[in-house]
Parts: sequence; structure tokens; C-alpha cells
Amino acid sequence: MDFAPSAQARAWSERLRQFMHDEVLPAEPVYAAALTGSRDWHLWRQPEVMETLKSRAREAGLWNLFLPDAEHGAGLDNVSYAQLAEIMGHAFIAPEVFNCSAPDTGNMEVLHRYGSPAQKAQWLMPLLDGTIRSAFCMTEPDVASSDATNMQATATVDGDTVVLNGRKWWSTGIGHPHCRFVIFMGLSAPQAPKHQRHSMVICPLDVPGVTVERMLPVFHDLDEPSGHGEVRFDNVRLPMDHVILGIGRGFEIAQGRLGPGRIHHCMRALGAAERALALLCDRAASRQAFGHPLIALGGNADIVAELRMAIDQARLLTLKAAWLIDTQGVKAAMSEISQIKVVVPRVAQRAADAAMQIHGGAGMSDDLPLAALYAYARVLRLADGPDEVHRALVAKLEMRAQSGKPAKGENA
Repeated sequence: MDFAPSAQARAWSERLRQFMHDEVLPAEPVYAAALTGSRDWHLWRQPEVMETLKSRAREAGLWNLFLPDAEHGAGLDNVSYAQLAEIMGHAFIAPEVFNCSAPDTGNMEVLHRYGSPAQKAQWLMPLLDGTIRSAFCMTEPDVASSDATNMQATATVDGDTVVLNGRKWWSTGIGHPHCRFVIFMGLSAPQAPKHQRHSMVICPLDVPGVTVERMLPVFHDLDEPSGHGEVRFDNVRLPMDHVILGIGRGFEIAQGRLGPGRIHHCMRALGAAERALALLCDRAASRQAFGHPLIALGGNADIVAELRMAIDQARLLTLKAAWLIDTQGVKAAMSEISQIKVVVPRVAQRAADAAMQIHGGAGMSDDLPLAALYAYARVLRLADGPDEVHRALVAKLEMRAQSGKPAKGENA
């Protein structure tokens, strides 16, 4: 395994770090001050500073860095982009600055890989240009969505149309003022094999029958201006050309979407963990208590050492998963993808918690990003599947490997 970045990737990293230092990090308080703070998401507006940063990033060529297509993106493999994602993870606002924020990245990858020419022209190109945003509607309030085959929302074929019905929630980004469409996943063929029953459909937000009912707070924060919404679909009728790839292909699409997306999530989380550790170390060195710097008290040096080791271990595991995807495909990396989905958010949560503790009351305030970093890491332990589901898959694959039996789809 070779995780060393190419000369091209190192050049991207240096440019990105410089832009983060010069433009993004100084803009964080400006962005925060421009938010309305309203509990009414209809009043939310995109802070002007974000559009300014996006324009500057595009002019600098730091745009669509996640996309392996060199025509529209940076043309990087997963190992190389992972290291850029970690840099972006140091600031919550950074991914959008470079048009690399979820769920748009996943939706762009879906449309790039599976979309028809007409779908790409109407929906992918504006996303690539950063002029619109999007959301992904999969999780449902009335079923255990940790098992995606439980989905009750439907995408039913009726002649030359597909009709959407159901309720979705935790649809990240749907409150953004620039959100124009969602990718809806629903049940189309109940009698088919369980992974051929569902379809993905492009659904504009302005068609009859779509109602965004509310934004869901996370730790009492509505995550303005993107939000995480609950959405109702009542007999939403769309032309069949809004179906992506074909009826019953939803899980096939999801397989290709989630692998790289989890690499992105985990590397951004490691960037957040590094920021928390840096803040912890600065506080431990500069703050005095009982006549000594905090680093000399209460085992704090051990905490710093353990975090350093844990973050580095998590990074190596994530890069291994990225390398496997690049060299052998998503199926070969299924165990490692689930492993990092468990390991990395835990490490990031632990780093944020330790940094909060050493900062005392300040660590829990909005004067520092630590409380938000903690919440972000905690959410990741549920987003894209809870820890328990990923551990179950790791155990299943390990038992199969230990038995000497080939994995499903492999030759004996």
C-alpha cells in the first residue's frame, strides 16, 4: 500500500492550505455573524461572504476537488482527495467554499456516474457551477432506517410517470436558500429481490405535492442555513426521465455513492479532530493553574499523546480504505469502509470532548468551535449508518474471511 501523495496532490494540498489560512479561517466569524439566528428557516439567507469565498476559490482553481473527472474536477483518486478533505475539515464552512460539501458531492457523483445526458445538463451542471444546492431523501421517521430495505416511501410507476409518496427526514441541506432538488429513494418493486426493489428519482422542490414541513435541530442547533429537514411527498407525479439509471437500480447506485462519500466524511472529521487537538495543546501550554501550565497537571500530557496516536491510526485506516477503493473497487473495501465509519467519529468526538474539558466553560460556549465539533462528530456516529450496523458488517466479513469461504460474488 502506498499512501504517499503524488506531486500533483501535494501541489493541491499546498494551495488549499494557503487558501484556508488566508481566506477561509479569517472568514469564519464573518460568516457566523451574518446568520440570522432565526428558528424560522424560511428567513434564512446565504451569507454574502460565502459567495465571495466561492468566487475566489473558483478563480484560484480550487473547485470541485472531489470529482475524479479531470474535465469538471481535480481528477484526483480517493487517496489524494482524502488528504484535501482533511484540510477542509478544519473549518465547517470550508467544503462549501470549494463546492465540495455533502450532500451535493454525493449527488454530483450519482449524476456524473449514472445520470442521463438530459439529467446532467439540467441538474449536474448547475451543481458543478455552484449556483444551486441539493438534498438526498432516504431516511424515514416511521421505520428503522439503519436497515435501508425497511423503506416505506414509494416511487411507483404509473404509465409514463413515476409517483412519489411518503415521508423523509434528516434530509441535510434542504433548508438552504439555494436548494432546488432532492434525490428521492423509494420502493418501486415490492416483489423483486430486496436490493432491486428501490429506485432513485430526481425531484424538484417546486413541483406540486412536495412539502418541507420543518427543520430538525441537532443539540438544539438548526444548522443554518442548510438545515436537516422533514419532507412530505404527496402524490408527486414526475416524468419517467426523472428516474436515475432505471427502476429498481437504487441500491446499485447507493453502493457506488456511499463508499467514496464515507472517505470524505471521515477525512473531514479527522481534520476537525486535528483542529480540536491544536486548540487543546494551545490551551494546555498557555493556561496556568496551581502554579503550573495545564499540560503538567492531571495526566493532560497522556491525553495529548493518546489523541495523537488515535488520530494517526484512524488516518492510516481511512487511507487504506481509500487505497482499496482506488485499486480494487468499493466491494473490496467494504470492511474497511465500515471500520472507519466506526473508528473515526469516535476519535473526533474524543478529541473534541478532551479539548472542551481543558477549556472549561469556554469550551462549551460559542466562543470556540469545540461544542460544534463535538456535535458534528456525535452525529457522524449515526449518519450513513449507526456504529452497530457497521460493526455487524465488519464481524460478518471477518467471520467469512476466517472461515476461508469466498465473499459473495467472488470465485472460490
